[in-house]
Amino acid sequence: MSDRFEVLIVGGGVAGLSLATQLGKSLGKRKKARITLIDKSFSHVWKPMLHRFAAGTVLSENDRISFITHASGHHFEFWPGEVISIDRAKRKVVLGAFHAPDQSLVLESRTMHYDALVLAVGSCANDFGTLGVKEHCLCIDNLVEANAFNEKFRMELIRSFANSTKLDIAIVGGGATGTQLAAELHKALDIFDPYSLHAFGRVPPKLHITLLQSGARILPAFPEEVSRAAQTELERLGVTVRTSSRVAGADATGLTLKDGTYIKAPLRVWAAGVKAPDVTQSYGGLALNKTGQVLINANLTAKDDEHIFALGDCSFIEGDPLPATAQVARQQANHLARHLPAWVEHGHVVPSCVFRNKGAIVALGKYNGWTAFPGGTVWGGGASHGFAARMGHLLLYRQHQVALYGFLRGMMSFCSDWIEGRVRPSVRLD
Repeated sequence: MSDRFEVLIVGGGVAGLSLATQLGKSLGKRKKARITLIDKSFSHVWKPMLHRFAAGTVLSENDRISFITHASGHHFEFWPGEVISIDRAKRKVVLGAFHAPDQSLVLESRTMHYDALVLAVGSCANDFGTLGVKEHCLCIDNLVEANAFNEKFRMELIRSFANSTKLDIAIVGGGATGTQLAAELHKALDIFDPYSLHAFGRVPPKLHITLLQSGARILPAFPEEVSRAAQTELERLGVTVRTSSRVAGADATGLTLKDGTYIKAPLRVWAAGVKAPDVTQSYGGLALNKTGQVLINANLTAKDDEHIFALGDCSFIEGDPLPATAQVARQQANHLARHLPAWVEHGHVVPSCVFRNKGAIVALGKYNGWTAFPGGTVWGGGASHGFAARMGHLLLYRQHQVALYGFLRGMMSFCSDWIEGRVRPSVRLD
């Protein structure tokens, strides 16, 4: 066991990687603590970009951050794996066996000690136990799932080319992910148009997307005027938007709604609901809400363990719940990065974290976009076709890169992506 204070961070999403980077600079560099990041993957992607990876309009190879290389330059350690249980009495976590893509064993199950444990394992779509969803619907909660959807999308596109049939896709969930995915898939087909005419000798097949929302309107987290404008824009693209439509079940060819309607679609995406990963159920008996999120105090400590913190989508503050967004995760990570060193070195209590809502952005591909500011003010749409809002969405991503890389490397990454976009196709073709 190390004689240094051990900080384990579980999950390398927006909150986890940001926290590891900052604590590496403040504690790791000065040898005041060993900072270790644990994640199932070897790389980080910005979750609000997943719908673009799924559509193939952004190449994930260019927008992934390697945990190994990032750790080596920011004074923290990285280990691949998944925490499958926590022994709170002994302050130990158990990592499950780690397997290669071909399922061969790479690492046996391991045990790691902690003095402070930070849970930042994110969230996933909530199927609410709907019959057939796990077996017959795709999700895009992480890069692996986004790439898997893109692979199936391209294969179904080729099938539609060959058979001269339209491509039907059903998306369940009219929040930001589902809504933006519907627009981004149309953008992908628009970009593909000039390539297909020469490669296949014909125009692309017709794309028909059905967007299903259980509530009365899409984008319920946004003002009603944004919901109405977004639905109008999607319908202009040819998307069928069905609100107040609950899915009763899924099978290999489509979805059945509660009212008995059957929607045929070879590709079915589930982007509805939010819950914590199922693994939180085995986290040492920590108090959880009904969706598996860790119940935390205002200072981000677990309700029943002052040595465990939880950030972002996997956490829940009773009485003052926060949305499952990158903005919340980033602010909580910054708060803990600011105050955890004093807790580690001097035993100072971490103060309450106050969330400051800076608004929200939704970007419908190249077609439109809106920014909703606190207080209900809306910017975007109209004659500008949402250019400002779409640029705002892009700038948020660049801000995230700068926060992790530093200003110089962040700008270099931006320039590299711009050059890449000039010499390579702007949609994934293979």
